[in-house]
Amino acid sequence: MAVNLKSVNHRYRYQPLPTTVNHRNRITSSFNEFTINEEFKNSIKSSRLAKSITQLMNTYIEKQQSLIKKDLFQSDNQNAVALSNSLLEKPVTSPKKNISKIWREIHGENDWEGVLDPLDENVRREILKYGEFSQASYDSFDFDSFSEYCGSCLFSKKKFFEKLGLEKHGYDVSRYIYAMSQYEIPRWLEKSYVAEEDTWSKDSNWMGFVCVSGDIESERIGRRDVVVVWRGTVLPSEWYEDMQRDLEPLGHGEATVERGFLSIYKSKRLSTRYNKTSASEQVMAEVKRLVRVYKEKGEEVSLTITGHSLGGALALLNAYEASMMFPSLPISVISFGAPRVGNIAFRDELHHKGVKALRVTIKQDLVPRMPGIVFNETLQKFDDLTGSLDWVYHHVGAELKLDVRASPFLKRGSNFFGIHLPETYLHLVDGYVSSTTGFRPDAKRDVALVNKYCDMLVNELRIPPCWYQLSNKGLVSNEFGRMVRPKRDPEDIPSPIEEENSDF
Repeated sequence: MAVNLKSVNHRYRYQPLPTTVNHRNRITSSFNEFTINEEFKNSIKSSRLAKSITQLMNTYIEKQQSLIKKDLFQSDNQNAVALSNSLLEKPVTSPKKNISKIWREIHGENDWEGVLDPLDENVRREILKYGEFSQASYDSFDFDSFSEYCGSCLFSKKKFFEKLGLEKHGYDVSRYIYAMSQYEIPRWLEKSYVAEEDTWSKDSNWMGFVCVSGDIESERIGRRDVVVVWRGTVLPSEWYEDMQRDLEPLGHGEATVERGFLSIYKSKRLSTRYNKTSASEQVMAEVKRLVRVYKEKGEEVSLTITGHSLGGALALLNAYEASMMFPSLPISVISFGAPRVGNIAFRDELHHKGVKALRVTIKQDLVPRMPGIVFNETLQKFDDLTGSLDWVYHHVGAELKLDVRASPFLKRGSNFFGIHLPETYLHLVDGYVSSTTGFRPDAKRDVALVNKYCDMLVNELRIPPCWYQLSNKGLVSNEFGRMVRPKRDPEDIPSPIEEENSDF
């Protein structure tokens, strides 16, 4: 059957970070019409003063820290080549250890006190596991704008971990998550150039998955681990700047969160194929089912929620809701390069509900500084001057802060796009020892993975940039020798009926 293509302007999905003000002014969305709330107007004079003081303090502190670490992070590209060559015949993973007796500490029972700096090897291994789940949400996503399945998952639930080489972790996918939004949020929603009547969905995107540890892994980690993985976005920081103006009440107390994130999490429409129920409802129904099944078997159950970038923001919203439905369930959030989500009341409520959150960030990554690049939790120091600022964004939980300069394999400079990618995060976690030491020489992960979607590795390693792609960009030769787009296996085609059955 012939497929009709729309006449559209093609734009490559991985764009470099624009640096000019004029470009930022051209980025349009409904959020640009937002006005600053009345509470901000009333305190604008004191906030301006606090802003100036905060900027001066941050500039001074960062300058001193840079001077201290300058000698520590000296780059030698030839040494990087020698180190890389020495790792070529070594395994990319270390043996798994039984953590059944200490899993609560690893998952933040003590807010990761004393296990981040220096980084405990068991904590590192668990962070990398969940980080690889987050990376999988990108590797399995159909970004091909010329495909009728653009915006869906490439693989069925049954084959998901097998196709991505992640069977080693011992988890099984039980449910896919789909999301939409009531607002025009810049480019989070990938759409096909194919005519709407020929696409799998015109409103929704595949947004992640729910999985659960198998019997062997559950024995090793000491409980049945239900995991929710939220797909993120690898877009420039302007994506977040367009979304930082409105905090919306969650409906419980004084907690407010960014409106765009909440819209993705909560939006639904009966006329859609995949979002008759919201992403929130899909996830909570599946988590509730899994918790009930394994609790009835007498097993201990935990909930771990992870995501990168936008996915990290959705993970916090998910944790907030889950903590209300399952007040006695151990809930942890492990996010990578995630933005701020809500105000101080949102942070405090998560803390009081017992949610443990670990933010993995990179010093040079801009996204974790947003929204609220100036008006954020640092203003608490000036409460006597400004009063309580409930509209200010606050980060949640403990932080593992990484530095690009610590790795001898990474280029220096302002590659903001590459710095933000999850593979860069995983590389730095794998090599991190402490804030006062360099990259560990026995790091396990394959260095080449960093250049999957970017050009972050030093040229001396001779790893081509953006090497991860389908052979011939997905085209195959047919029986007549012509290059054509192959049909998906029937089991890999998205099915709203299958997902609706999962809901019930």
